[in-house]
Amino acid sequence: MMNVMNGDESEMGKIQRIIMFKGDIETTAYFSMQMEKTFHELGYETFFYDYRDVAKSVKELLLFLRKGSTAVVTFNYHGLCGDSEVFYDKEQGGYIWNDFDVPCINIVVDHPFYYHRFFENLPKRYIHVSIDKNHEKYMEEYFPDIERGPFLPLGGTSLAPKGNYKPISERSMDIVFTGNYVRPENFCVYIERAGEEYTQFYMGILEELKKDPSRLLEDVAREHIIKEIPDVTHDEIKETLGNMIFLDMYIRFYFRGEAVRILAEAGFKVHVFGNGWEELECVRKENILIGGSLDSLGCLEKIADGKISLNVMPWFKAGSHDRIFNSMLNGAVCLTDSSDYLDEYLRHGENALVYDLKNLEELPELAEKFLGNPEKMQAVADAGFQMAGKYHTWKDRAMEIHRLLQTMN
Repeated sequence: MMNVMNGDESEMGKIQRIIMFKGDIETTAYFSMQMEKTFHELGYETFFYDYRDVAKSVKELLLFLRKGSTAVVTFNYHGLCGDSEVFYDKEQGGYIWNDFDVPCINIVVDHPFYYHRFFENLPKRYIHVSIDKNHEKYMEEYFPDIERGPFLPLGGTSLAPKGNYKPISERSMDIVFTGNYVRPENFCVYIERAGEEYTQFYMGILEELKKDPSRLLEDVAREHIIKEIPDVTHDEIKETLGNMIFLDMYIRFYFRGEAVRILAEAGFKVHVFGNGWEELECVRKENILIGGSLDSLGCLEKIADGKISLNVMPWFKAGSHDRIFNSMLNGAVCLTDSSDYLDEYLRHGENALVYDLKNLEELPELAEKFLGNPEKMQAVADAGFQMAGKYHTWKDRAMEIHRLLQTMN
């Protein structure tokens, strides 16, 4: 994989400088910092624009920019959304990136329907990178004119890259979950805001997703739209899907809460690290041990002390989540639902524990079976570490970005 660093592709092309962003969303900044390590190994110069110190960052950005040899590698439209005078001149109607001929590689870690409003005003050399293959299909269907880069699932970070992580038998927590929780009912203000008819329409979509969680929200929503309005146009469907973000949030937090609740009510101690967990309704709430919100490094440290690291996919049906590979790369046994993409890599009982959202009631039996067999758990954890370390680190993802940049030279 690393032929570039061994000298086979040692000559750098025209793109030699990379701009990234920090100081806003902690998780995506952490992803960027992990990739930066590989970019440095490959010979790139890097610069982080820091939203916490705009004045200093602007001065340094202008000094760093070189026309034709600089690229932006960002997540979720940082530097690309046209709402900052630093990057976008509203009077002239153009980005600074256009003036310096900067390709802008944007890794979008949410479903594209979260970002419809941004697609109308993008830099000239914008490249959209999806973390889920269904997101790629969505872009091809509704935004075919936007250039797309390679499929790039989220990667993971190891605190013990040499494999010297804490053995399962020495870990203090049986089950950990790192992530926030929001009561699904909190999104009812959006579901109910247009009256009873719309409420029933939205709830019908959600009930179908609960019944068959293997389905895509956009597919179910499209069917319901066409059923209600048979002569609806393609553009009208696209516009409607862009206004259904709250349904995605509702359904992801519904299943996240259910997984934790079921395990807790079965008697397992579940250590949760993130905001909002005090709001989860559970008759055995004493089994939900709330650790509060942590940054990315703090979450990795907790995973590294957990025997089982629980994951509930955020409705990525053909992609992955960094929680899966973070779990494996830090020696925990990953307990997760799967996806079409993950089916290529996850082997239940061999390198991960895989459950089905349709059968959440089986989670306690699965957890008990493996927690009662630490030797088997260690074997699963070790196999997961080997697999994730081979294919799914941020170094691997940075290499994909490097290969993309090489095509621009």
